Amino acid sequence: MMPTDQRDMSAADEKLLVQVSPNEDDDRLQLIHGAIFLAAVSSLGVIAGFGSTLALAKKNNPDCFNKGVTATTALPESGAALALRALGRGSVYACCGVGLLSFGVWKLLGVHSLSDFRQKMASLFPSIPKSEVGPGSASQDLDSLFKSK
Repeated sequence: MMPTDQRDMSAADEKLLVQVSPNEDDDRLQLIHGAIFLAAVSSLGVIAGFGSTLALAKKNNPDCFNKGVTATTALPESGAALALRALGRGSVYACCGVGLLSFGVWKLLGVHSLSDFRQKMASLFPSIPKSEVGPGSASQDLDSLFKSK
């Protein structure tokens, strides 16, 4: 009687696994789509901001802008090339630094998933109590804080 119960349980477990698996795939797909969307929006914002800044600099002072774009005998590297190289190195250093810091914290805490990380951080730091603001309470807004008494 036990072997049939185990077979029934394993069949039920397989059905449960089959039911859970598509949800996890959908969640992962939604996470990937969200990451792609955020990367695209932030990239477009960076490109638009950089382009508008360059256009404004060229409009305000075209002579100095052209001096920085082309290399001369006095300056073997143009200002634009120097700025681009500095931007590239700074970006690499920033990404690697944040990644290394995040990896170090992740390993020091000994967590294996984001939910473990959240639980570990919640246990390390005190919880912030939620205060209810109602009529007649002693809460103050910014205007009342900065008014002279």
